[in-house]
Amino acid sequence: MSAAAATVDESVAPQGASPERKEHAAVSSPARSREPQPWDVHELPPAPGRTFLVTGGNAGIGYFVAEQLATTGALIVLGSRDPRKAEAAMASIRSYVPGARLHHVPLDLAEPTSLKSTVDTWELDRLDAVVHNAGIALDDPPRRETEDGHELMFATNHLGHFALTRWLAPLLAAAPAGRVVTVGSFAARSERLDLDDLRCAHDYRPKRAYGRSKLAQMSFGFELDRRLRAVDSPVRSVVAHPGGALDSLTPARPPVHARSFGERLRGLPAGLLVQGKDAGAWPIVRAVLDPAVRGGQLWGPSVFGLRGRPRLEPVPAHIADPAVAARLWAASCELADVDAGLGLT
Repeated sequence: MSAAAATVDESVAPQGASPERKEHAAVSSPARSREPQPWDVHELPPAPGRTFLVTGGNAGIGYFVAEQLATTGALIVLGSRDPRKAEAAMASIRSYVPGARLHHVPLDLAEPTSLKSTVDTWELDRLDAVVHNAGIALDDPPRRETEDGHELMFATNHLGHFALTRWLAPLLAAAPAGRVVTVGSFAARSERLDLDDLRCAHDYRPKRAYGRSKLAQMSFGFELDRRLRAVDSPVRSVVAHPGGALDSLTPARPPVHARSFGERLRGLPAGLLVQGKDAGAWPIVRAVLDPAVRGGQLWGPSVFGLRGRPRLEPVPAHIADPAVAARLWAASCELADVDAGLGLT
């Protein structure tokens, strides 16, 4: 399931394809010129009967993605390592969205090889969308490793989501038009992948390692779209990012997120350039819900990519480079111990 760069020609339904397939080909190919219809971030379309999984939905931007999606009537599944934090998040969502339909599933993305057995325990028969949101950002050395020997940010932010997609493939395919929404970062724009040192074993710098892990996530999202379209899958892969999202500009959701009056006051000047995590969730929520969204697109905030309502963005060439993405895909399969097809066929 991979997303294509904006320079890739729009897909065409194969001759003799069914009307449903032709319609999908017209809808899922990457758009390059026309902006979709206006979108109201405060009046989301209803989605009863649908199921959305948000990894890391118990905190940060993932929490607000889950809260906003809950207003649609869909079943929102929070993937989280800590059941207590998930319960706190669900209680908070219910206080703002009465009648919200919520469920928690255990999920530890830092150990990609554990994910098959984890997903096998979930009582889900389909997924209409998964939001690959969970992530970790470390500010200081030393370099930290998982039990499998992977650098922690690369494992959690990219490799775990890569492997998770493999085991979710049957659930996504069981939905009429499943979506994989990968949450990237503005930090990826200034980074380049070192394909010979993906785990930062030789030259570890925390901020650079984080940016590269998010770049790997986004590159995967676009490659996923290319591969999905190559097998005429109804599943779409979309990439979105929150822009600049600060805790100090984020509305309080105790005990999930609390802020003092002083913190809020100190954060106000930054509001000219960036936003809170509630607004940072808007492009991601649109990527999940908007029927006009196509595979291979990149969604972000409208004001310099840092704040504002969601808009369609051009895809930077280095983020969707097919040659780099193909090498990353092969390396990720080996590191996560999954097959190259990721269950797409």
